[in-house]
Amino acid sequence: MIKYINETVDYLQEKGFDNPEVGIILGTGLGKLVEEIEIIKEVSYNHIPNFPTATVEFHKGKLIYGLLENTKVIVMQGRFHLYEGYTMQDVTYPVRVMEKLGVKTLLVSNAAGAINLNFKKGELMLIEDHINLQGSSPLAFKGVEKLGERFTDMSQPYNKEINDTLITIAKTNTIKLHQGVYVSVVGPQLETRAEYRMLKIIGADAVGMSTVPEIIVANHLNLKAAAVSVLTDECDPDNLKPVDIAEIIAIANKAEPNMITLFKELIKEI
Repeated sequence: MIKYINETVDYLQEKGFDNPEVGIILGTGLGKLVEEIEIIKEVSYNHIPNFPTATVEFHKGKLIYGLLENTKVIVMQGRFHLYEGYTMQDVTYPVRVMEKLGVKTLLVSNAAGAINLNFKKGELMLIEDHINLQGSSPLAFKGVEKLGERFTDMSQPYNKEINDTLITIAKTNTIKLHQGVYVSVVGPQLETRAEYRMLKIIGADAVGMSTVPEIIVANHLNLKAAAVSVLTDECDPDNLKPVDIAEIIAIANKAEPNMITLFKELIKEI
């Protein structure tokens, strides 16, 4: 993997990706942050050596380098998921590339379902902790110790200083920002009523199909990490309605300006 990472990094550096400080992964329906960036260079995933390719129609599939609030950022416009048939190592490969390029902080967004029924669709949740129900680990491969500590500590996977700053930014901008536990499942099918009940029992406030692998690798690489979920549906097992993916995307789009405000103001601070 080290050889592949170096090949990818060499290619991107030749394209002008020069010492980005912050990496950003944009989730489902959350691509408009790119409009706020002074773009210096963008490359489609399918042109990047050793890079996976996004197969979900609402994920763009571009790696973007530029300035956001006078800070060099590298942005994944579209991410990878286990449900696309990728391995944990594929899904997290871009995080390893970003770190090698110079990134010190990783910000992640996702669309998630609200299991905590005090949370409503269209609101945001700052992830304080997570539960990995994806059945594997992105660190479970031979030679991982050459890239970082095999037995990575996960006592505080989300950087407290960044989370505290995001909470303050939300209050200042009157943005409703819940705090809670995110559970990551494989998907792509949505959960049954019984599964929603189980997830609530084990302590989850929101459920999605991403983010946890990237956060694990961020911790493996000693990156400061934070993640925000846009809550796109309410997972009430006693009043469960068929899911409408178009509605989920629409809600994510509507809530996105608040998430953009959080990330932009945070980058000013860091």
